[in-house]
Amino acid sequence: MLRHVIAPSRRYTKASHDVVRHTRLNSDAKILLLAVQGLPDGQAAQALSEHARKLGIKGRAYQKSKALLIAHGYVHEWRGQGVRGHWRTEQLFSSVPLTPEEAALLRRGASQEQPSAREPAVGRPTARVTGRHLPVEEELGKTIPHPPSEADPPVATGPEPGTGRQAEPGGAEVAIADAVDAEQQVEPDPGPGPEFAQGERVLLSLRHVRRELYLGAGEARSLAGLAARWLLRGVSEAELRTVLTTGLPGGGVRSAAGFLRFRLLQKMPPELPPETSGQPLALPPVAELTTCSAPGEEHVFRPVGDETECGECRRQAARAHWEAQWAAAEAVTDDPLPWRERFARLGDVATPG
Repeated sequence: MLRHVIAPSRRYTKASHDVVRHTRLNSDAKILLLAVQGLPDGQAAQALSEHARKLGIKGRAYQKSKALLIAHGYVHEWRGQGVRGHWRTEQLFSSVPLTPEEAALLRRGASQEQPSAREPAVGRPTARVTGRHLPVEEELGKTIPHPPSEADPPVATGPEPGTGRQAEPGGAEVAIADAVDAEQQVEPDPGPGPEFAQGERVLLSLRHVRRELYLGAGEARSLAGLAARWLLRGVSEAELRTVLTTGLPGGGVRSAAGFLRFRLLQKMPPELPPETSGQPLALPPVAELTTCSAPGEEHVFRPVGDETECGECRRQAARAHWEAQWAAAEAVTDDPLPWRERFARLGDVATPG
């Protein structure tokens, strides 16, 4: 493919690779997303449908594009009644995916991050270079919902009561890690097998249910052993997915891998009762071969009960019996009188001559 690219000097919009290469957004949704992203502040109050109408996206195409943007966190809506009882719809547009909790914070104007003042760059201005930058370590087809949050600083705690020694910072995390290690020592993870592959598939599918539970391939493979234990204990894939995606914390999940590991260990179902390994089931006795008593060529069969003839001979005898019955019925020549003649005969008998 030949390419001729000229960087525009004005009237352009910066498009993120995550949006342009998004595999689940159609072309109308991408065009609408980029068009609204580049609007001036004076036109931000208009509804999303107005911007779509100006772009020629109407009817079913607009509804489908809007549904895709809402499903992937680019558009959020709230519908409610105003002071005078009129219904109104508030829309929040974002150039990056947002969770419902993050969108609610932005709606209330309670964003915790404030923009910092930027210092001017050092050096002389240079011309823009377009088409020569290659993405470094970029995973095509995957979009990161939001950057990982920074770890909380360790909190200095006083001496533990009754011991006189200083408590270790992050004691809760150490206790959880010890519990995880103890659990793994008690019951090792099952090796690669059908349950291991099913567990890894379930963990990778959680991103489509809740974006907060996005796992990489390595993280899903490290947790697949715990998920395989659930499947070995009689839990189906749908039930495991429901347990991992319901009842999430109200403040959101900060570490998807840590949260899923903790939940897989804490809610591990009990083991299935061992199967009764007694004496093997005795097979029913097999009857010996018996000579068929029906006339004809001598042959043997294996009786099921106390019969003396084989099944084929009994069927032939039954067929011959009913054929004889049918032939005897056909041989009767006295046809019954029609109903008019029977009535006439009855009338002659009832009336004296």
